[in-house]
Amino acid sequence: MSNIRITKQFSFETGHALYGYDGKCKNVHGHSYRLDVTVIGQPITDNTNVKFGMVIDFSDLKKIVKEEIVDVFDHATVFNKNTPHVELAKELKDRGHNVLLVGYQPTSEMMVIDFAEKIKQRLPKNIKLYALKLQETASSYAQWFASDND
Repeated sequence: MSNIRITKQFSFETGHALYGYDGKCKNVHGHSYRLDVTVIGQPITDNTNVKFGMVIDFSDLKKIVKEEIVDVFDHATVFNKNTPHVELAKELKDRGHNVLLVGYQPTSEMMVIDFAEKIKQRLPKNIKLYALKLQETASSYAQWFASDND
């Protein structure tokens, strides 16, 4: 049986600030992110299985990514937990804003690494995460490939 890659696309809005950065991105700002999640596996061959012919049901993949990434990051502001912006984060939280303090600089590169780890933990054993593409702007994105990280 052939291995098949399938991809599902997601979008979410997230704000962030890059602690210590020497450009405009040191300021709090936001992006309309697009996340492409590609998994690889073999289609189910058991014709009595309701998922017959599928690698993974798109709705099952959607549930995983929505719970781990989209619902968490959508309309949140992300700060490195070691940033001086911690006071701003506390103020925003106190005012009812969704603030995430993470253990990394919230760049697309580091976010895609975080997302890969979260998604991999939730996939069924016979399905592997193949690639992620996190698009920050129309012309800028970060990619993660399993083959680069084995």
